[in-house]
Amino acid sequence: MTSEFLQVATVIFLHLDEDFGRRVASWLETPQSKEETSEDEDINDGSEGPPPPHPHLNQLPSKMDLQASLSLIFFTFTAVFSLFSLSLFIIRYNPCCNCEVCTAFITRSWTSEFVNLSDWYTHLLRKSPTGTIHVHVLNNIITANPDNVEYIIKKNFDNYPKGKAFSDILGDLLGRGIFNVDGNCWRFQRKLASLELGSLSIRSHALNIVVEEIETRLIPIFKTVADNDAVLDLQDVFRRLSFDSICKFSFALDPGSLKPSLPVSELESAFDLSSKLCAERGVTPSPLVWKIKRLFNIGSEKELKRSINVVKRMAGRVIKERREKGFGSGNDLLSRFMGSISDDDYLSDIVISFLLAGRDTVASALTTFFLLLTQNPKVLEKIRQESDRVIGGSNDSLPTFGDLQHLHYLQAALHESMRLYPPVQFDSKFSNQDDVFPDGTFVKRGSRVTYHPYAMGRMERIWGSDSMEFKPERWIRDGEFKQESAYKYPVYQGGVRVCLGKEMSLVEMKSVALSLIRRFDVKVVDPDRILRFAPGLTATVSGGLHAVVRRREVPE
Repeated sequence: MTSEFLQVATVIFLHLDEDFGRRVASWLETPQSKEETSEDEDINDGSEGPPPPHPHLNQLPSKMDLQASLSLIFFTFTAVFSLFSLSLFIIRYNPCCNCEVCTAFITRSWTSEFVNLSDWYTHLLRKSPTGTIHVHVLNNIITANPDNVEYIIKKNFDNYPKGKAFSDILGDLLGRGIFNVDGNCWRFQRKLASLELGSLSIRSHALNIVVEEIETRLIPIFKTVADNDAVLDLQDVFRRLSFDSICKFSFALDPGSLKPSLPVSELESAFDLSSKLCAERGVTPSPLVWKIKRLFNIGSEKELKRSINVVKRMAGRVIKERREKGFGSGNDLLSRFMGSISDDDYLSDIVISFLLAGRDTVASALTTFFLLLTQNPKVLEKIRQESDRVIGGSNDSLPTFGDLQHLHYLQAALHESMRLYPPVQFDSKFSNQDDVFPDGTFVKRGSRVTYHPYAMGRMERIWGSDSMEFKPERWIRDGEFKQESAYKYPVYQGGVRVCLGKEMSLVEMKSVALSLIRRFDVKVVDPDRILRFAPGLTATVSGGLHAVVRRREVPE
């Protein structure tokens, strides 16, 4: 009976800690009877030297470790069983919704028609007369109605904070950073960041960083790939470029991710893993799942804790060094914030938040932009013609800040690309009080409300019958770029939470795009494949986006 219990317990624990589960399973399979032990001792009697080691000696945990671990197994099993019993009780009196949408979500039957959850939501929102749906099992109201979006993020802003549920998901990574807080804490950081990011000196500093990265790292890598007829993963390169740039801008720290050898950076790897695992918390059936794993420090939560520690240690080390050496003359965000914030942990949270915002969003937008350029060569040619008029015919020169302001068609093309492939596909808030949306949807207190830029960019009722076409011209009026309403196009949010880094991100994207478009022909290898997005805080293409690169021959 004891042996059977241990085997069952091992199977349970295997799901919680795969490494330990394998070790105990190996031990259980080893003969342990008294007779076998005695026989081994008889064989060794009279022999010279010590007896041969047990075949699993290196894997076998100590007796005390085993006892402690089995106690943990028993406690975990008891806790899980109790939660399971409680769930059955709740379900008995509050049965799960059996509507078509909830059934499809629970059974995942939507995957038979759609590759991505965002595409299924888009389909449902198109069919909805109001552009709003309710996924009852998630207590989530999802909308693609511009009037509702304006109501959530502007007109009734105070009723729709990020909420504790969202803050819990990202709390271990972002702590009290601006993207994870509400109320006075958010207002303080917002005001501080607005003053700094709005200054001409810091914008100039950001552009200088990007230009240096392009000239010394990005272009040499593309030249090497072109000369060797190699294939390049655009997404990987853009993520490395963005990470180097945002680390320099935020910390004055160069991780060197885009050096010619494309090294594996411990910091970048830890940051990526932390972002990924935090995002996976948000798609678990219940927060209890990841909270229990965090409590026992097992599975993905153990990995998350380890990766976050790497990021936090780096931030703490840089802050300590900056305090010791002085920060008065620095142009990076950390140096500028240090004058107003003395709490180093708080300071770390703020700067890590900017790392997250400035890195993945730019890389995501550039990746899908080059996919769309491959699919639409006429748009690519128009961008080149415009750049020749504004900058001149020489491909060796990078555009100045003034040049970028006159590249209206390029600006339109980038906005059009993000309309179809927004870097952040959805954004959620939580309702403080009972409310009613402009479209008549009732919102119960505590409900999650989500507006969906990905779906909104594909709605005929918003963008017309050609909503699925890549047409930068829809943003051009009288030869100049014209911005659409932030509530029709909430890629950079809107209202009081409008993205403070919007202009700097556009400058970076335009600089990178032009530097490559004018020097190289970049063709995505399989441009017609259906993109599958990996779980994450930003849109990341599963498997990357591979392309061939050729030096561009320009007729004189």
